[in-house]
Amino acid sequence: METTSEQYWDVYLKNCPCRDVLDLLANKWTALMLGALRRQPHRFGELRRAVEGISQKMLTQNLRALERDGLITRTVYPTTPPTVEYALTDLGTDVSQHLIALSTWSQANFNRISAARESFDARVMEPVS
Repeated sequence: METTSEQYWDVYLKNCPCRDVLDLLANKWTALMLGALRRQPHRFGELRRAVEGISQKMLTQNLRALERDGLITRTVYPTTPPTVEYALTDLGTDVSQHLIALSTWSQANFNRISAARESFDARVMEPVS
């Protein structure tokens, strides 16, 4: 699908192609991976250690999606065995700023969110009659 700068996207419409991008960026693993890569390029194993809890399968799937969308580069160095390094592109650096801001907000407001959760969980839920 060819687009122009005047193209209007509306992610609230079910057929909007931008939803795929939003799905990728709203993924917790994507946010954590881009945050780690913002610090410095990583090899696969380094990135897996930097993003604790991610499985090898999820890391591989997300790396492929991020490379496909132009957010990261994958460079293979001719060593034995080959060394592969992942790094942010300019587009990846741009979007990572927003994801890091969201991460910072989450950390700064976690106590408030935790208190809201406790308050909600403590309420007696009355059945609807």
